[in-house]
Amino acid sequence: MQQRVFRGLAISTVVATLTSAVPTVNAQTVEWPAYAADQAGTKYSPLDQINEDTVAGLEIVWRQPVIPDAIRNGETTRGPVGPQTTPLMVDGLLYFSTGLGTIAALEPTTGNVVWNTGPSDGVRVRQTRGIAYWTAGEERRVIATLGPKLVSLDAATGERDAAFGEAGEVDLRLGLLRPFPDFYWNAAPIIVRNVIIIGSYVDDITTNQRVANKESPRGDVRGFDVRTGEHLWTFHTIPLENQFGVETWGADPVDDRASWEYSGNTNMWAHPTGDEELGIVYLPLSTPTNDYYGGHRPGDNLFSESLVAVDVETGERIWHFQAVHHGVWDYDFASSAVLMDITVDGRAIKAVALPSKQAFVYVFDRVTGEPVWPIEERPVPQ
Repeated sequence: MQQRVFRGLAISTVVATLTSAVPTVNAQTVEWPAYAADQAGTKYSPLDQINEDTVAGLEIVWRQPVIPDAIRNGETTRGPVGPQTTPLMVDGLLYFSTGLGTIAALEPTTGNVVWNTGPSDGVRVRQTRGIAYWTAGEERRVIATLGPKLVSLDAATGERDAAFGEAGEVDLRLGLLRPFPDFYWNAAPIIVRNVIIIGSYVDDITTNQRVANKESPRGDVRGFDVRTGEHLWTFHTIPLENQFGVETWGADPVDDRASWEYSGNTNMWAHPTGDEELGIVYLPLSTPTNDYYGGHRPGDNLFSESLVAVDVETGERIWHFQAVHHGVWDYDFASSAVLMDITVDGRAIKAVALPSKQAFVYVFDRVTGEPVWPIEERPVPQ
């Protein structure tokens, strides 16, 4: 098992790289229209009113619990709350997924609820960490997942878009190669060239006894039309028969079954990033079933623990980089990639940078996948 390690990148070069990145948030709009500020994942804001000199003077202006009417009326219990989310600020409204598994819009200066909507069947779902916003002409939509449903909501009213899927919803359980006992995805979708890209949440250990198992649902990534909800493509993070990379999944030494047939996970924990101009989406992928034992899946196991660039219109792989071959230490990518335009030795490069759990930063030409600086493979602990 080998890990690819970044070597020879001086601290001064890292600083120069980060400062030469081109932020795409418009300083005049003072908005936050995407989970990571923009499709490129820069997480950059030009706002400077809150700084080291003023932060001590911050005071709470308002609080808003955003309790659904059913809970207010005693029709259902509140249940556990997980308030991990990144709000969006667009066109004068604050949009976010609540800790109670609903999607809400607030008036940002008062905290007043403009709208708050949950699952159409009223069944409580898990909260998510973010949502997406899309606009074209007069059309404005909030795109989110509510449990197993992908929903499109009118940004002004919160009403479901009747032209999207079935009455504004797409059931994400449909079309899966292996059923999920409880399908959902807690990261935020991204929208590139009018395509919604979402992953699949798969627990690392899926049995009730918390015992690592050999078989698991697949963590495939899918693309949907933002206007109609039509399923456009699926990128199989574990290749199917005759697909590129399937030969990296050897046979189980016990029953001689090809391991791609039953292995799962290899999902996308982190938020994807995308390049609207190039039409490419960058997927940071995780470890296969199960994290700490790989005896039932011999081989390098593409596309686990990899950064994969795919065509946003077809879902076809353009290039990939696997950081760990045959991972058994959960060394997967838990962070999003960041797109940046840099200059190295006088050469302009459209780059993509991805940090790892081991504090390495991998930087590539985001068009070709070629490393910007040399990468040396070294063994990881066995």
